Amino acid sequence: MAKFDIDTEFVRKLAQLLQETGLGEIELADGDKRIRVARPAVTVAAAPVAAPVAVAAPAAAAAPGAAASANGDLGKHPGAVKSPMVGTAYLAPEPGKPNFVVVGDKVTAGQTLLIIEAMKTFNPIKAPKAGTVTQILIDNARPVEFGEPLMIVE
Repeated sequence: MAKFDIDTEFVRKLAQLLQETGLGEIELADGDKRIRVARPAVTVAAAPVAAPVAVAAPAAAAAPGAAASANGDLGKHPGAVKSPMVGTAYLAPEPGKPNFVVVGDKVTAGQTLLIIEAMKTFNPIKAPKAGTVTQILIDNARPVEFGEPLMIVE
């Protein structure tokens, strides 16, 4: 196998050309010699635009720390439905459509309660048991963390 001498100045020029043109990669071949210069792939997850959803406001506004603490306590509730992943939670199947469930709805085990978008994939979050939705702890189109309580089904 013949030694392949690399002209670093030529590689720099190709990299600058990538930058100037916005191309993702350039590949050149000359006989059995080949060089490829590529920019790192950058993926941007675009969340769908969701219509504003009216959410019942608490009688008195609590400090953010108090709300987080309250949701943390609700995470221990036996009817808490927790997020199985990090992502963006949507209460409706698409913008302008009604929510999957509202407080007071009776649900069956396996019924979709909401969806979480993670890495451009929409994942249905299903009711773990039959019961009544007594609380919805998140707003529509809001980022959620793994294990965060989302709803209470009693």
